[in-house]
Amino acid sequence: MTLKEHIYSVLLVSASENFNHSFMSLLPQKDYSPIHIASSISLARQKMAERPYDLVIINTPLPDDFGRKFAIDLCHDKNTVVLLFVKNDIYDETYEKVLTHGVLTLRKPTSSTLIIQSLDWMRSIKERLRNLEKKSLSLEDKMAEIRIVNRAKWVLIESCKMTESDAHRYIEKQAMDRCTTRREIAEGILQTYN
Repeated sequence: MTLKEHIYSVLLVSASENFNHSFMSLLPQKDYSPIHIASSISLARQKMAERPYDLVIINTPLPDDFGRKFAIDLCHDKNTVVLLFVKNDIYDETYEKVLTHGVLTLRKPTSSTLIIQSLDWMRSIKERLRNLEKKSLSLEDKMAEIRIVNRAKWVLIESCKMTESDAHRYIEKQAMDRCTTRREIAEGILQTYN
């Protein structure tokens, strides 16, 4: 699946109408939808509570907070890619503080070309996060299967007086003979003996 097949949800956190208008013109709806705007951190937090966003762009400073802590919080708590716009004179200081948290930072003023390139980077990072999330879910499923199979082995050891290796072989053989998974066999054992 190519990036062109994905549509990315965007939250633009900015109190500047000029910035919002300019930035919105760089977000074609075929690639970015829905696009919501919040004029403060508190409004942005409300919107984030209502739904997840793939990309969050924060134009600092904001009326109720600078925005740096909010950006860091999003990178820790959500599967979101965050871009922080900061004035050139405080860029280095801000970049140092957000770098290790995974917040992307861009100097203001900047060019449309650099913003578009940054959006491309954000989409690439979002796809990487998507793939990591899939792997994480797969690993969690595998760990759950191992726990269930181990519980079934212990049930066989206690109820049928099998050794651990015999219980393991029994579950494996049943799964092969019935063309099913070890998990399904283990769940059946747990239902039978509990």
